[in-house]
Amino acid sequence: MHFWTEVKEGLLISFRAIRTNKIRSVLTTLGIVIGIVSVTLMATAIEGVNRAFDKSAAAFGTDVMYVEKWPWVSNEDWTTFRNRREFKMEYASQLDRQATLLSAVAPVMNTRRILKYNNNQMEMALISGTTSEFISASGNTQLDGRFFSDEESDGGRPVCVIGAVVAENLFPSEDPIGKTIRVAGFPYTVLGVFEKQGGLFGEFTSDTRVFIPIHSFISNFGGRRYIYIQARSKSLPLLEEAKIEVEGIMRKIRQVQPGVPSDFSINQQELLTQTFGPISLVISGIGLFITGLSLFVGGIGIMNIMFVSVTERTKEIGIRKAIGAIRWTNLLLLLLEAAALCLIGGTIGLGIAFPLSLIVDRILPTAMPLSVVFIAIAISLVVGVVSGFLPAYRAAKMDPVEALRYE
Repeated sequence: MHFWTEVKEGLLISFRAIRTNKIRSVLTTLGIVIGIVSVTLMATAIEGVNRAFDKSAAAFGTDVMYVEKWPWVSNEDWTTFRNRREFKMEYASQLDRQATLLSAVAPVMNTRRILKYNNNQMEMALISGTTSEFISASGNTQLDGRFFSDEESDGGRPVCVIGAVVAENLFPSEDPIGKTIRVAGFPYTVLGVFEKQGGLFGEFTSDTRVFIPIHSFISNFGGRRYIYIQARSKSLPLLEEAKIEVEGIMRKIRQVQPGVPSDFSINQQELLTQTFGPISLVISGIGLFITGLSLFVGGIGIMNIMFVSVTERTKEIGIRKAIGAIRWTNLLLLLLEAAALCLIGGTIGLGIAFPLSLIVDRILPTAMPLSVVFIAIAISLVVGVVSGFLPAYRAAKMDPVEALRYE
């Protein structure tokens, strides 16, 4: 009880001292405010980018493989991959027939074309020609309406499924399903709309794409285009076995001799996360170090002010000691004052950082979870205690007689 009484009295005296020296207190906390705003904004930006990346990577599907000519990530010379043979559409059906560990296989071709609906237009949208299996072979199966059927796919019917951003651009105020859009002048009836995925990868998600039957794609836009194959494992635990099976089948289809490296790549979501993880760590470390410098400067400011405060209150400290205040009581008093100043600065900093993060979110994804709030408050408290310790220790060690004689 005695300890908490001392803490209560120390807090009251600290807040009285802060109110008495308003301008000095404001200038002191300003450094902490700037530091907390900087650190909090950096932390929210890092957290937001990480969450956006995770969401974007999830769109590729954890159990989906992308079999194609080029690797997504490589340290090798790109001329090695440039000289590889192109893929053929029949590879997909051959792989589907021979594989035992895959649940779905779909070829994909892409081109860019202008989309129109009445007076609304979208420039250079990504048009993807594929089969009805795509919906099963995709990492994203959430859509309003439906995907095209086997009959529509095999018959090359003029139907399509569009992404959320395409729907927003062409149909800002009406339901797209059942409407006919023009893809480079060719009419296509909208059967479904994918739910918005968002994230960092833009065109690689379904958001800005239009999916049409691959036979219609070849008929209208030609078949001499880059093609890749999406293959989905029957289950996540079987993914590695499925990958080995796919590699073996593709080597046989492309007649790659034993001992010769495969002339194709099997890309997965894991490649992106493995590449992004270290990059994110470095960016986070550099960003937080730079913003942490402002907190360091703020801490030095607190220390200087507390040294001044100790000097000004030397006589007061002497009186407290003369009437029986022990060393840790004076130490606690000044530490509480420094901590209170920093907590006030940290709270103000958070109050400024939150609306700023909403503005930044329009340019860069941000997120302010409770962990960031608690970390910011904890940092404020630590800065206050650390920067206030030396002045408080100096005050605690004062000789009461010398302190009382100080003018």
